[in-house]
Amino acid sequence: MSTQTISRKADFPGMVNADGSPWHYLDTAATAQKPQAVVDAMTRALGRDYATVHRGVYSRSAEMTLGYESARRKVAGLVGGAEDEIVFTRGATEAINLVAATWGAANLKAGDRVLLSVLEHHSNIVPWQMLRDRIGIEIDVCPLTEDGRIDLDAARQVVDERTKLIALAHVSNVLGSRLDTAKAADLAHSVGAKLLLDGCQAVPRTKVDVKTLDCDFYVFSAHKIYGPTGIGALWAKKDILDAMPPYQGGGAMIDRVTFEKTTWADAPQRFEAGTPAITEAIAFAAAIDYVEAIGIDHIARHEDELCRKARAELAKINSLRLFGPDDSAGIVSFQLGDIHPHDLGTILDEENVAIRAGHHCAQPLMDHLGVPATARASFGLYSDEDDIAALIRGIERTMRIFG
Repeated sequence: MSTQTISRKADFPGMVNADGSPWHYLDTAATAQKPQAVVDAMTRALGRDYATVHRGVYSRSAEMTLGYESARRKVAGLVGGAEDEIVFTRGATEAINLVAATWGAANLKAGDRVLLSVLEHHSNIVPWQMLRDRIGIEIDVCPLTEDGRIDLDAARQVVDERTKLIALAHVSNVLGSRLDTAKAADLAHSVGAKLLLDGCQAVPRTKVDVKTLDCDFYVFSAHKIYGPTGIGALWAKKDILDAMPPYQGGGAMIDRVTFEKTTWADAPQRFEAGTPAITEAIAFAAAIDYVEAIGIDHIARHEDELCRKARAELAKINSLRLFGPDDSAGIVSFQLGDIHPHDLGTILDEENVAIRAGHHCAQPLMDHLGVPATARASFGLYSDEDDIAALIRGIERTMRIFG
C-alpha cells in the first residue's frame, strides 16, 4: 500500500498551521493528532449528549451510561479482552501505578523480585522503585541486544522462583524495538511469575490479543491511538482483577458505606472511584472506530514503510548515528554529530517539522546508549513521504548552520 494512500491528513485538523501551511508532525509516539471524528464525538458528548453516568434516573443519564459502558466494551475488544476485565484509568502510567499499589502490595513481600529492562519508560520503573522502598522487593534489569531489543536469553539467567513479576514494554518508545512476547510469556510463567506488558506504542500499530499474548496485565493510553488525553486502560485477567484490593476510595467504587465498615463494588468498578472521564471514554471509542475502519494491519504496513525510508535517508548522513533495529515500529531515534537534539528540534521547528528531542522518559536507556538525549521522529497513519523529505531538509539546514 502506498504511503500516500493511507496518510489521510485531511481528517486531522491539527496537521496545518494557522496560515494554512503544512505542519510535518513527527511526534506521534509522544501523542497522536486527533481525527475530526474524535473531535466531533467529544464535542457531542460535552454538549448535547452530556449527563453524568451510573447515578441518574433520567433518560439522558441512562443514555450516557450506555455510551460509557459501550466504550468499555469497545476498548476491551481492541485488545481481545472482556468488558469486565477493563479498568479505565488516566492512562498507562496510572494503570501501572494501580497494579503496583494493589496487586503488588497485596502479593509481593520483601525479597521478591521484579524484572524490568533497560529500555523501559519511567512509568514502568518508578512505581516498582516506590514499592521497593515501601516493602523491600528487589528489581532486576534485563539488558539489551546489540540492536536494541530486550535480551530475554540474558533474562533467563536471572529469573528464578523469587521472580514474581516481569514488566516490559511491548514496543520501545525510543527505539521502536518489538518484544518477543511469546518468549517473555514463557519465561514469566515458567517460574510462576506474572507478565505485565506496556502496550502504549504497540496498540496504535499492532493487532493485540491479550489471550494470544498470554500476559496477565496489559496497559495502554487513548492519546497514543488518536484518542483524547486523560484516559487509558488496564486489562487484567478476571481472577487477578477480582482479587485485587481497591486503589482509591470514594464514590462509585463502593457497595455499601457505613462509619463502621465499607464494602466494595465488583471489579472493574472497584477501581474507578469518583466521576469518571465520561466524554474521554466516548471519544476513546470513536478513535478505535476510526482506526479499525482503516485497519491496524494497514497502518502497521504504512508506518513500517515510512520507517524503512526514513532510516535509509538518515543513514546517508555520515555524522548521524541511528539507534534501534532496522525494523523499528513507527519510531526512529538518532543523534546528529555533536549537535544537541534540542538545538536540532528548534531549527526543525522553524521548518515546520515537529520531532521529539530529549530523554523520552527513558533516562536509563540514554545512559546505556551513552548520550544525554536523542532526536526522535515517529510516524502515524497521517504521515507520508513529504514529512520525511521535510525532516531531511531541516537536518541539512541544521548541519549548515553548525558548520
